[in-house]
Amino acid sequence: MPPTKIVKICQAKQDISDILKEAVKNSDLKGKNRIFIKPNLSHPEYLPGVVTDPYLTYLLVSLLRNNAQEVIVGESDGFNYPCRVAFQKTGMEAAVKKAGGTIINLSEDQIIKVKFPESNTPIKHLFLPKTILDADARIDLPLMKTHEFMLYSGAIKNLFGCIPSNRRIYLHPYLPAVFFYLYQLFKPQLTIMDARTGIEGNGPTKGKPVKLNLIITGTDALAVDIVSTQVMGLKWKETYLNYIAKKTSFQEEDIQIQGPQISEVKREFELPRIDLPVKAQMEIYKHEYLTKFFFCSLDVVKLFQKVTLAYRGKTVQFV
Repeated sequence: MPPTKIVKICQAKQDISDILKEAVKNSDLKGKNRIFIKPNLSHPEYLPGVVTDPYLTYLLVSLLRNNAQEVIVGESDGFNYPCRVAFQKTGMEAAVKKAGGTIINLSEDQIIKVKFPESNTPIKHLFLPKTILDADARIDLPLMKTHEFMLYSGAIKNLFGCIPSNRRIYLHPYLPAVFFYLYQLFKPQLTIMDARTGIEGNGPTKGKPVKLNLIITGTDALAVDIVSTQVMGLKWKETYLNYIAKKTSFQEEDIQIQGPQISEVKREFELPRIDLPVKAQMEIYKHEYLTKFFFCSLDVVKLFQKVTLAYRGKTVQFV
């Protein structure tokens, strides 16, 4: 019988310290001396619901440093901005260092080629940071967002930023398989989904903020993602999560929810508006060589942005 996947939904109207303490206590982190934390820095400046809260990270790192010898917070370069800028402008670097942790730009880390010899997909290997692979434990700090190309962005999607190359966008035609491998390889011991503010509509960076005042925690990233989509009113089986669930024989019935039940906190999120620019980019992402052509350089991307600007009448960003 598969082990029960416990996911806890927490009301987070005031102090979140107790939520984090309980989440750490109930995770398999005891005796782990080197812990890696993956935040979401999908924008070079701090925006609630778009970027992981530096204060939440500060509290978590401070808590972990009571026992762990080293707590490392890492992110990779974005396609159109360097990671060091995001660490500085979001306040994440200052928060982590104040708590006694260290930061790392994964794009500058030593990389290791990880092979997937049994793969029946075009993805036979990935180049991944040594720091993450060497860590005793990994913690995932995602946010609750819709995604205009994939419907949903959450815990497993956040692991995509562990791939150090800022050309990881070339992997878009194979994302479900890539997400599956990252989920299986990293196996985060703890996932803390900050859903105090969610993003609906055309997320993950251009959507509208939604106040939920929730934090969802669990020791299985897929279980946290499934519960999160249900809170958002999304059909998780219509997303890449279904691919991962089938590959791992994961059953929704294996999830045990603690705290408020989904029906008590559910809020129907506005779906992404799939206009012509989104349709075009979704079509590009289906093909490896088209993806590489349109995202071969920032100049090409900026041209694409200008065309989109003329169509929409406002600036957009591609991440």
